Amino acid sequence: MNKDLTVGKPSTVLWKFCLPLFGSVIFQQLYNIADSFVAGKFISENALAAVGNSYEITLIFIAFAFGCNMGCSVVVSQLFGAREYRDVKTAVSTAVLMTGAVCAVLMAAGLLSGAALLDALRTPAEVRADSLLYLNIYILGLPFMFFYNVANGTFSALGDSRTPFIFLAASSTANIGMDILFVAGFGMGVDGVAWATFLCQGVSCVLALLAVARRMRGLPGAGEKAPLFSRSLLNRIVRIAVPSTLQQSFISVGNIVIQGVINGFGAGVMAGYSAAVKMNNLVITSFTTLANGISNYTAQNIGAGQQDRVKEGLKAGLKMVWSLSVPFFALYFFFGEAFIRLFMDAPTDAAVRTGVEFLRILSPFYFVVSAKLAADGVLRGAGLMRAFMIATFTDLILRVVLAILLSRTGLGSTGIWCAWPIGWVVATALSLLFYRNAFLKPGSAGAGQTH
Repeated sequence: MNKDLTVGKPSTVLWKFCLPLFGSVIFQQLYNIADSFVAGKFISENALAAVGNSYEITLIFIAFAFGCNMGCSVVVSQLFGAREYRDVKTAVSTAVLMTGAVCAVLMAAGLLSGAALLDALRTPAEVRADSLLYLNIYILGLPFMFFYNVANGTFSALGDSRTPFIFLAASSTANIGMDILFVAGFGMGVDGVAWATFLCQGVSCVLALLAVARRMRGLPGAGEKAPLFSRSLLNRIVRIAVPSTLQQSFISVGNIVIQGVINGFGAGVMAGYSAAVKMNNLVITSFTTLANGISNYTAQNIGAGQQDRVKEGLKAGLKMVWSLSVPFFALYFFFGEAFIRLFMDAPTDAAVRTGVEFLRILSPFYFVVSAKLAADGVLRGAGLMRAFMIATFTDLILRVVLAILLSRTGLGSTGIWCAWPIGWVVATALSLLFYRNAFLKPGSAGAGQTH
């Protein structure tokens, strides 16, 4: 069901829209968590390390899919808020065509360079073969992930967060069962984990695209033929998609650099980090998804010329992400060891110690990074991509540089984890400053860069 986010009490509208998004991200993360859980529990600690090692490379592909999602979502949100339904249809079909081209290039590049990327990560010999196997199967399934992201972005743009939740809940639950069936039932290894994800994502992608086609036919003016492609709309999509992709891509590249540093400390630290970073990514992805909801809310209201509602939306968004920070902090800080042990059958002391330390250092700063991501959601929804990029790159550069430098001190691997909070604090200050300048200063335009 399409939902107009430009009417109703802003806090109520945003909460109702974002809560299913939060549910969706929980199930989305189950894909990755299930892979790591089954690999560590039913195969070996080395299999867990292989999946975690490949995961850092898959984040590059996810970054491009995320960019396609946000480019489509923000532009369609603005058009939907402005009641320009004919352009909504054209924007969606244009985004699909763009996504197909991007995906084809990335598949070719990934299959040709996967081994070189693993070598660049200094992947230990004992996990290299499994890492490459998992990575290659993952790359074959990229079309499913890319087109599903465009479908998901379209639903969100139309104010519908319930449909993506239903798709993800069903496919993620099925993925857990398929993981266990292929590995424990059929005796497969890391390839079984990868093929299970491939199949479940494929089914959810096809169903989501069919649902989007039906939703387009149900828009007002359904009988009016809309062009399949528009260069001007493509330019608008690209202006949002490219910075969003660069943000996620450079974060992924930074994570690859950091993973290379971590790999120098041995398989035990690798396994502990692999488990802990999955838990941390669940939190960050949750905040990011809620921020995406804030972007959709912002874009619809700016499209409708209701900028004052954007300010109220950020206030509600901050309350929302901070309310999630509390339980995540408490669980990870005080019960982190129990979560880490869930991923491994017979963990080494180094793996457990690494995972617990990582979570205890990062979790108190969830209150900080969540505020940054909420403010970023407004900046992106308003099309203020330059400010968005400056804050993001500041965080990334600080984390990568400090991770390298601090790891070479007496802190060892602990120094790597300390880089995260420093980057978060500085970048959060920048994001809030950019938001203040755009929306709170007298005479600020806020949406000056949306078109």
